[in-house]
Amino acid sequence: MTMLSITAGPFSFRARLEEELAPATCAAFKALLPYEERVIHVRWSGEGVWIPMGDQEFALPWENTTRHPAPGEFIFYPKGVSETEILLAYGGVAFGSKAGPLAGNHFLTIVEGNENLRALGRMTLWEGAQSIRFGLE
Repeated sequence: MTMLSITAGPFSFRARLEEELAPATCAAFKALLPYEERVIHVRWSGEGVWIPMGDQEFALPWENTTRHPAPGEFIFYPKGVSETEILLAYGGVAFGSKAGPLAGNHFLTIVEGNENLRALGRMTLWEGAQSIRFGLE
């Protein structure tokens, strides 16, 4: 089991890569590590933050897909009718874009620090983009 450490804004989390359920997505993400970016609040999807990745292309299959990630679940959308992105749910999410409903690959799950998810989401909503860093433990 591969574990990641995540720092988002002032908060720390531990997360498990879902390698059995989304092996190709996990391998693609591991190749990016350590990964640093910023999260912004979602526009259409509800209570979530996301990392827009623009036109970056990842040749990924659909695996472990969901439109409704639970709080603490990350989904990876590898480009299609919308831009490439990573989304983290901190509350209720119905993943979508201006093009309509979307589904993404659930590839990473927070296992420690969940009590800070809502605070991260609210901080991002009211204070703007927050730094995020992913690294192998």
